[in-house]
Amino acid sequence: MKKIFIILILVACVLVGLVLLKDQIIKSTIILSAEKITGAPTSIGKFHLGFLSQTVVIENFKMFNPKGFSKNKLIDLPKIRVSYDLSAFLKKRLHLPIVEIELKEMLLEKNKEGQLNVDALKVAQKEDTKEEKKPAAQMPIQIDDLKLGIGRIISFDYSSKKEHPIILVYDVGIHKQYKNITSAQQLAALIISEPMKAAGIKGAQIYGVAMLAGSAILPVALAATFIAKDHAIAEFTSNTDHAYEASLEALRYLGKVTKEIKDKKTIDGEVNGAQINIKIKENENKKTSVFVTARKHLLPQSEVAGGVLYIIEQKI
Repeated sequence: MKKIFIILILVACVLVGLVLLKDQIIKSTIILSAEKITGAPTSIGKFHLGFLSQTVVIENFKMFNPKGFSKNKLIDLPKIRVSYDLSAFLKKRLHLPIVEIELKEMLLEKNKEGQLNVDALKVAQKEDTKEEKKPAAQMPIQIDDLKLGIGRIISFDYSSKKEHPIILVYDVGIHKQYKNITSAQQLAALIISEPMKAAGIKGAQIYGVAMLAGSAILPVALAATFIAKDHAIAEFTSNTDHAYEASLEALRYLGKVTKEIKDKKTIDGEVNGAQINIKIKENENKKTSVFVTARKHLLPQSEVAGGVLYIIEQKI
C-alpha cells in the first residue's frame, strides 16, 4: 500500500511537471514567432493553456523597439484571451473562434532621421509582406472574431531640432471588433495600425501594408468614439507641494513657464505653441489631483495636455 502511494505521488509530480513544461514550451514558441514576424524583441509574463476549456490566456505581453530606436517598449498588452478549436489544431490548422486583446499603451517613437519605430518593424515592410505572406513553416490560421481594446498612445518625436523630444499622449479609449483574419501578419498589422488610425495619426508606412494584408478583414463594431478634449487629469498619492514642483519641472522640460502662483497651486506656460494651464489640488479622497489644460488658437489640444501630464507622472 505504501509503495502504491509513493508511485501515485511520483506520477502526480510528473504530470504537474509536464503541464508546467507544456506552458513554458508554448510560451517560448509564441515569443519566437512574434519576434520572427515583427523583428522586435518580445516578452510574456504569464501563459496558460486550458485543454478542457480550450482557451489560452497570456498576461503582460510586451514588444520592444526594433534596432535604431530606444530600448523602450513599443506595445503593452496586459491580457490576451483566446478560444481555440482543438479538433482543428489536431489537423494542423489553427482555428481561433474568438481573440480578445487589451492594448494598454503603444509608445510611438520618431528618431532623429524622421523614421517611425512601427515602420521599422518587419511586418511593415512591403517586400517582406509579399514574400512571406504564407511561410512554409507557418500553420494555417483563421480568427473568426477579434475584439481589440485600445488604451492610449504616447508619441515621442526626436526629429525636431529641440533639446527634448516633442511628447504627445492620445487617450483613445475605444473597443473595436473585426472578423475573418487569416494570418499572423494581418493580426500584427491590425494591433499596430488601428490605435494610430483611431487617434488620427497620419503618415505611417504601416497603414498601406495593413490595408494590403487585411483586405478581407471586416470591421463590425465600434463601442466608443474618440473625441478631442482640451485637458488631461490624473490622481497621485504625493502631496500638493511635490506635485507642484514636479509640474514646474515638466513644463520647463517641454516648453516654458509664463506664470506661477504657488499658494494657489496654479501654473501657466507654453508647449509646442499651445497655452498650458496646470491646476493642483487635494481632492476629497486626500489625494492630489493634477488638471492640465492645453489650447492652441482657442482649439483644444488634449494630446499636448496628455504629454505634459505624462512627464509630470515621471517626475512624481
